[in-house]
Amino acid sequence: QVQLVESGGGLVQPGGSLRLSCAASGSIFSINAMGWYRQAPGKQRELVAAITTGGRLKYGDSVKGRFAISRDNAKNTVYLQMNSLKPEDTAVYYCNYGDTTAQAMGAVSYGMDYWGKGTLVTVSS
Repeated sequence: QVQLVESGGGLVQPGGSLRLSCAASGSIFSINAMGWYRQAPGKQRELVAAITTGGRLKYGDSVKGRFAISRDNAKNTVYLQMNSLKPEDTAVYYCNYGDTTAQAMGAVSYGMDYWGKGTLVTVSS
C-alpha cells in the first residue's frame, strides 16, 4: 500500500509562485510514473505534469513554460514548482503514483494506482 500526502497549496496573487510537494510512503519501489493533476469546479480532472522513473517529463499545454515537475528519490517526494500563476490555475491539485500517470506517459502499467487527497490552490488578487 502507498500513502500520498500533498502540501504547499494556498492563496497566491496572479503572477506569484507556489511549490507543491507530494510525499510518498509505503511500497513504491515498483511504481514507474508520478504526476500532478488538477480539477477546477465544474471541470474535468486534467494532467498538469508527469515524470517517470527514467526521467521523462510531460506537461499540460496550459502550464508549459510555467510549471516544473521534479522528484527527490531520497525523500520519496515529487514536487510541482508553479510560476507565473494565473487565476485559471485555481483548482484542487492531486498527486498520483502509478497506472494513471504511466498510461499518460505510454509507460508500462503494473496494476497499482494511488492518489493523494488533494491540495487547494487559489490564484486571486
